[in-house]
Amino acid sequence: MLRYLALSEAGIAKLPRPLSRCYHSEKGVWGYKPIAQREFQVAEDVRASRNSQANVYRFVEAFRQHGHKLAAVNPISIRTSQQELQELSPAFYGLQTQEPVRTDGLLSGPQVAHNVAQLEQLLKDIYCGRSTSAEFSYVEDIEEREWLARNFETLDQQQLGNSERCEIAELLIKSQAWDNFMALKFPTVKRYGGEGAESMLAFFWQLLRDSVQANIEHVVLAMPHRGRTPLQAALLNMRPAKVFRKLSGASEFSEDIEAMSDVISHFHVSEQLEILGKKLSFSMVRNPSHLEAANPVAMGKTRSKQQARGEGAFGNGSQPFGEHVLNVILHGDAAFAGQGINQECLNMAYVPHFEVGGSLHLIVNNQVGFTTPGDRGRSTAYTSDLAKSIQAPVFHVNGDDPEALARITSLAFRYQREFRKDIFIDLNCFRRWGHNELDDPTFTNPLVYKIVHQRESVPDLYAQQLAKEQVLSESKAKEMRDGYMKYLGEELALAPTYQPPPSYFEKQWKDLQLAPSKELTYWDTGLDYSLLHYIGQQSVTFPEDFNIHPHLLKTHVNARLKKLENGVKIDWSTAEALAIGSLMYQGHNVRISGEDVGRGTFSHRHAMLVDQQTNEMFIPLNSMEGGNGGKLELAHSILSEEAVLGFEYGMAIDNPNNLIIWEAQFGDFANGAQIIIDTFIVSGETKWMESNALVMLLPHGYDGAASEHSSCRIERFLQLCDSKETSADGDSVNVHIVNPTTPAQYYHVLRRQLARNFRKPLVVVAPKTLLRLPAATSTHEDFQPGTLFHNVLGDTTAKPEQVRKVILCSGKHYYTLAEEREKRQAYDTAILRLESLCPFPIQELQAQLAQYGNVQSFVWSQEEHRNMGAWTFVRPRFENLIGQQLHYCGRCEAPTPATGIGKVHKREVDEIVAAPFEL
Repeated sequence: MLRYLALSEAGIAKLPRPLSRCYHSEKGVWGYKPIAQREFQVAEDVRASRNSQANVYRFVEAFRQHGHKLAAVNPISIRTSQQELQELSPAFYGLQTQEPVRTDGLLSGPQVAHNVAQLEQLLKDIYCGRSTSAEFSYVEDIEEREWLARNFETLDQQQLGNSERCEIAELLIKSQAWDNFMALKFPTVKRYGGEGAESMLAFFWQLLRDSVQANIEHVVLAMPHRGRTPLQAALLNMRPAKVFRKLSGASEFSEDIEAMSDVISHFHVSEQLEILGKKLSFSMVRNPSHLEAANPVAMGKTRSKQQARGEGAFGNGSQPFGEHVLNVILHGDAAFAGQGINQECLNMAYVPHFEVGGSLHLIVNNQVGFTTPGDRGRSTAYTSDLAKSIQAPVFHVNGDDPEALARITSLAFRYQREFRKDIFIDLNCFRRWGHNELDDPTFTNPLVYKIVHQRESVPDLYAQQLAKEQVLSESKAKEMRDGYMKYLGEELALAPTYQPPPSYFEKQWKDLQLAPSKELTYWDTGLDYSLLHYIGQQSVTFPEDFNIHPHLLKTHVNARLKKLENGVKIDWSTAEALAIGSLMYQGHNVRISGEDVGRGTFSHRHAMLVDQQTNEMFIPLNSMEGGNGGKLELAHSILSEEAVLGFEYGMAIDNPNNLIIWEAQFGDFANGAQIIIDTFIVSGETKWMESNALVMLLPHGYDGAASEHSSCRIERFLQLCDSKETSADGDSVNVHIVNPTTPAQYYHVLRRQLARNFRKPLVVVAPKTLLRLPAATSTHEDFQPGTLFHNVLGDTTAKPEQVRKVILCSGKHYYTLAEEREKRQAYDTAILRLESLCPFPIQELQAQLAQYGNVQSFVWSQEEHRNMGAWTFVRPRFENLIGQQLHYCGRCEAPTPATGIGKVHKREVDEIVAAPFEL
């Protein structure tokens, strides 16, 4: 199926060509459809013209490849000499300056050159100008290269009208007035204003206009702190009173909300704008101070909105992704070059199940990172060079020319719409006051800031230009400035009484609420087993002509069918299929993302089957009949944690009715995503009132696999939670952390994520050996109506009146302890399992302990080292709330999670299993 059936442009023919990637499926699966790219051929007359003037054509191509190196797009350059390139000399190609040339087939546009000298000047004007330059010669696709050359060479034909120029000027004036007002009224605040980069308002002005004209319905933006508030106030309908109220010491939320809130440079907007008489939804995702971390969040949120609209592979038609939802990302120059998450995001751009139809990027190039000059903060010529890794074109723009930026923005937008690929604009500008308004940049960059301090501002220069051209009078510009300053003064006066409107639990979140703070709630997540039996059967049903792997037919398909029929020995993968399939049956979409999630790290899931003859992929649950039509998306990710988890978080915050699951290959690797975990997942609700029900599956367990394949670092997640040590928790804790020991428990906790009337992120300390442990199975009775997730699993073996010792544990360690008890016949010992660690289940624990009236000692037993695992979390809560001393049994303190010496591992296992019974 063609990406477009576009009409041929001048001299161009387009024909179908083979699929560029198959991804295990020529038919497509939920979330991915193969799309044929367009074939392109240069027209015969164009080829003939180029071949007849081969050296002249090489000369033209040299400017397209190297012209940007001579372009004067830096508004604060300290270079005093102009570089010369031999590749741009006519003599390099054996050409004489007066040699006659024809430009047909060589250059686009109305410009005509009759000899080499005229052609050279024409090429210099286009590719080595003072406002714009382009890089696209590395783009492999010839159609794209021809399109970019043709449209860039005719860029100057697209001139703005005088009324439009005045609109841009007013936005720039407002941005400058905002920063001036803030400096006057709040001189000690680090506001991270837009001074020196005000032209970015022209980017957004043009972007919004182009978006509504292209029938875009929603723009999702990721943006760092620089220039964020002046943009929000001048163009995106944010009330300045909200900022002024915040700076007076109040919260940005209403007084009845117990949120810790955030700084003004992290404010967001979610507005319905009216542009050219049309409605446009605009969402700016929240950003932490970890630069660029918001980018994958915006990508995930964009894809979620595309899914809700049935775009791309989520629909029945042939339209590509991005038809009505556009992703836009702003970068800082030093951060784009320096932060590895950008490489991860670009690598995801065209990966199945992560594509969003291309993103539009703007690099706000301050030419300094904190205090480090740009050329010392990277090894590349340009800060934008990372874009070349995915062959994304780059346009460099002088920040002193807002009109040029508007034209380039329109060109970049048209490229993104035409090819649905990423494209970059590198806006060369400066920071007037250094890293923030309280900084003195002359300490480290005296020459640059000598230029900055001696020059006029971008808005003033543009206003002067328009006054000179009699487009905008000085008095009118002053009226714009004074009027906005007056408005800001009025907003400042209103700030003490301003009440922020609700910005949470709206639209698709309107039926949800905050979790209760004083109680733990319980949710019936069981279902009639006849329905679950049917769902389980459907999870391993495949077409008659499908060539399944014979081993899977025996050990996975037939084995599951037998377990379902007998209703016993239901294992983890089956329970997971029942949970996911039943949510789908109820109409929820489910997405599992991570590395090799279709099969599963431990070859246990097999939610995806691959035809052994055709390599075609098949997802059985998506062919399930009946129910309300939910679908399963299996998103095999790139080998990344931070960007992928950020992407999944973006999907989770957008739609509370979908279950989004991220599975680490091993739990240890979650540390690669720590920024996303810390600054978004566990803190997003208290900072921004932004809930999510993201599930993180983190395989964990000490199996002799040494340091990087043993521990998901339970202790770190417990440290991140706001559970109380001296009083009972409610469901309102910021993150729920469970360590389930049975398949049924896993089933119930997954279903509970969407059954509740609130949303909380869930960390599942996931099993490895338990996946196939015969003792760790469930029966059909564990899934029936009336069943639910138990925060504590009691002991069904020991007789309460005989119990003298209670061992508390969590996770798979229970089974080794139970085996050891049986071996010792230590029936005076009860073993309790904390299935939920956070919120800490004090009520259930008290209820279980109440039946043991003769206990003499309480022990906490764990596999992990003493300075790891749950020990330091459980101990104060147990002793403070139960009022009994808790003894420790487990590995001793260590600097790394696990030993890499087999004999030592075995000795440790023997010791930690025996210790609780010998204490």
